[in-house]
Amino acid sequence: MASSKGRDASPSGISAVQTEEDSILGTALSTKNIEAFGRKVTTTANHLMGPFGDAATGAPYQSALTELHKELRRPAIQRRVFSFAQASPSEIVRSKLSTSEIQYRALSFVPDELLANIPEDDNVYSLFQGFQATLPEIEQRKGSRRRSSRGQRLLGAVDDASEIEELPSIGKLKRGKRELSHRLEMLGIRKNMASSEIREIDNKIANLNTMRKIVLDRLAALEHDEALMEHDILNVDHQLEDLQEELDDAAALSLPTPKTDVVDDTDLSESNAANASFMSESIYEKLPSPKTRKHKTISAFPMTSSVLFLHSSICNPSIFERTYIIKGGPNKDVDKGRQSMPILHEHFEPGLNIRDLQAHNDMITALDFDVPFGTMVTAALDDTVRVWDLNAGRCMGLLEGHHASVRCVQVEDNIVATGSMDASIRLWDLSRAQYFPQGNRINKDDEDDEDDGLAIENPDDLPPPPPASSMQDCPLFSLEAHVGEVTALYLRGDTLVSGSADKTLRQWDLEKGRCVQTLDVLWAAAQASATMGSGDGQWRQTGRLPDASADFVGALQCFDAALACGTADGMVRLWDLRSGQVHRSLVGHTGPVTCLQFDDVHMVTGSMDRSIRIWDLRTGSIYDAFAYDNPITSMQFDSRRIVAAAGEDVVKVYDKTDGRHWDCGAGVNAEEENGNPAIIERVRIKDGYLTEGRKDGVVGVWAC
Repeated sequence: MASSKGRDASPSGISAVQTEEDSILGTALSTKNIEAFGRKVTTTANHLMGPFGDAATGAPYQSALTELHKELRRPAIQRRVFSFAQASPSEIVRSKLSTSEIQYRALSFVPDELLANIPEDDNVYSLFQGFQATLPEIEQRKGSRRRSSRGQRLLGAVDDASEIEELPSIGKLKRGKRELSHRLEMLGIRKNMASSEIREIDNKIANLNTMRKIVLDRLAALEHDEALMEHDILNVDHQLEDLQEELDDAAALSLPTPKTDVVDDTDLSESNAANASFMSESIYEKLPSPKTRKHKTISAFPMTSSVLFLHSSICNPSIFERTYIIKGGPNKDVDKGRQSMPILHEHFEPGLNIRDLQAHNDMITALDFDVPFGTMVTAALDDTVRVWDLNAGRCMGLLEGHHASVRCVQVEDNIVATGSMDASIRLWDLSRAQYFPQGNRINKDDEDDEDDGLAIENPDDLPPPPPASSMQDCPLFSLEAHVGEVTALYLRGDTLVSGSADKTLRQWDLEKGRCVQTLDVLWAAAQASATMGSGDGQWRQTGRLPDASADFVGALQCFDAALACGTADGMVRLWDLRSGQVHRSLVGHTGPVTCLQFDDVHMVTGSMDRSIRIWDLRTGSIYDAFAYDNPITSMQFDSRRIVAAAGEDVVKVYDKTDGRHWDCGAGVNAEEENGNPAIIERVRIKDGYLTEGRKDGVVGVWAC
């Protein structure tokens, strides 16, 4: 009691102990101090953990243990202890340390495995040097300019005063040299960094080109599947039409036969004779009906993988159904066109050669095609007219019937119009062709394994000649009224306009199958001259010697009642087919007009005077003109480009969008490939798909 009372009553004792401990901690620890500290610890432990009999000394310890046992009996404390025992060391670390501190400790420690796999750096410059090289040195440059200008002033003062106050010291020169060397090093670092960026960009471009090729292949496969699906839909439509026709026939047979009056045979013969005399050129029964030609479709599938790479769309002209007026009234069937068009060629690089075809053995005189990768018809001086599957690059057959070379060709859906040097015009229906490539056994017997002559097992080999029977059902009729060779024609709907060396233009009505109007060019030119009271419309000489090879009617095009015609006198005359008169004459060319084409606003014409002119149809004035080195023999334009054959081994292309002129054809790389391609005579373009015919009979197909 006395001792406890003494402790409680003597605060000076506590201060003495603290002073002693502070003195011990504030000085160097000796052996004596350590022994004294150990005795104090032992005394304190014995006092707290004394025998239970000593209530004065054991009470605080016992009370602390009792409170601890009470706390441990609580469920919350027990759950915490259990979860702490189940927790992993990493979870304990996460609970005690913040995320940023854990990241810092993880980054500050790098295992030996990562240190052993550090890639080698070929760069001669460090990261710090590259960072330092990118810092601006504007202030340094300003300071150097100030110093240099000051030096120039000092030198000028020295020259003026003829006194040398102080020469630059060696230290300053060395510092300047070090600064220049540092800048040179920085420039080298920047140059190396720019080169590295260029290499990285090249790698990215190569990766993008690889991905583009993959997507192109995917697009080709999709177009292939799309064309197959459209063909299946067409077959289902044909089956539905067959079934409906059978039902109609059955219903007609079930009806009672009406009584008819007996007609005298003489009256009937006289009526037939009158009809024959009135419409001797009628072709009512020859015009195709969709029901009579729906089963003779031109099928061009399946395709080989090599063809699928370039394009996968099926060349099936029978998909482009066309209705005609037949005897008894107009056909009410709905016109069935293709629901989709090929777009793969639009993603090819401009100037890419899709394929070359050895179409003929002589100069190409005319060619035309319906759609990209569709059907093409070519004519040459070898007196043959060939039909081609552009998708497979194979000849489908020959159109036989003309007695001389064909000078002009137009393909309109399934219908082909050809004008020949024998003064005749013939029309053909390609939907009646029998074209069955290898692998397609539709409408064939299973046991018939005879080669049809149209399939090519090796794409590198030349195709065998097609069978003569493939196009035997295609001829429709012949129009014979011209007395000179037919040099130009244009087919639109049920109207056909032709131009001939007999100096006339003829308008044909395909519903009646006869010529409904004849336009004499010379007479119309004289009438226009007399009406207008000037020499703008009269026939005029071009000022050059007449070219015997030039056609009198070089080109023509019509739309509704408007007709444009280019003739050998270099004039382009605009006709009104309703009155048969010349409405306007476009004067500008100094040579025979060989080609023309117009749209809603402009007309483009090509001439033997080595120029192409663009006219504004609203004012009749020249909108633009281009000059070339040789005469223009053929020209056509689409929504973006104007292509022309100008007596060279390349096609002259003018991009209307960006105003750029460039060449496309085999002659572009002729010097590198040691080739000698022939001169291009005819060109055709549709939606960036270009075909060109040469003097040696080769037809080139290009992406433009």
